Amino acid sequence: MKLHTRAQSPKEGEAVEKQKPKQQERYVPTHLDYLKFLVDSQFVYQTFEEVLKLETELKPFVDTGLERGARLEQDIEFMTKEYDLERPAVGEKGSKYGEVILNIANKGKDGIPALMCHYYNYYFAHTAGGRMIGKQMASLLLDKQTLEFYKWDGDLNEIKGTVKASIEAMAATWSREQKDQCVEETAAAFMGGGGINAYLSGGRGHH
Repeated sequence: MKLHTRAQSPKEGEAVEKQKPKQQERYVPTHLDYLKFLVDSQFVYQTFEEVLKLETELKPFVDTGLERGARLEQDIEFMTKEYDLERPAVGEKGSKYGEVILNIANKGKDGIPALMCHYYNYYFAHTAGGRMIGKQMASLLLDKQTLEFYKWDGDLNEIKGTVKASIEAMAATWSREQKDQCVEETAAAFMGGGGINAYLSGGRGHH
């Protein structure tokens, strides 16, 4: 939590808050901005979905119900048809973050603690703040239509509880060094997910 600013985490935040420039107009994202956000998000989810199949220890994180790749495909198709948009290629933000994840996964078992940090931060950010973003975008751009990205089969809290328990069970077997490896990836995980969110703020900031 120390990586959060005081505003994000009043008790534990230690990161220095950047002063916001005054009189900055709030950026209003376009349908294309949102589509780019969805395309890059999907690329990262699909990268996770592939690499989680590579190691037997990661089996508890395959087909958990948190997967978003297929649902995002439906949303991308909906956006292109509904708003007459051409599907964009994966942007720099998504492809760079996908590359980070692949590089970690290529370390095999040695990369698992770092990979789990990215997995947890990316998937769980979407089930929390990501849903708030979804509601904002639905109001702003989609006439309040809820995208498939924000729908889960079954009880989301139950799914999250199961996945968290699997992560905790795995982490309990780690050495101090492995736990440190996981923690050390936190800033990179925030950067990766935050970079994609920047499509919705006109490219400003990491959050």
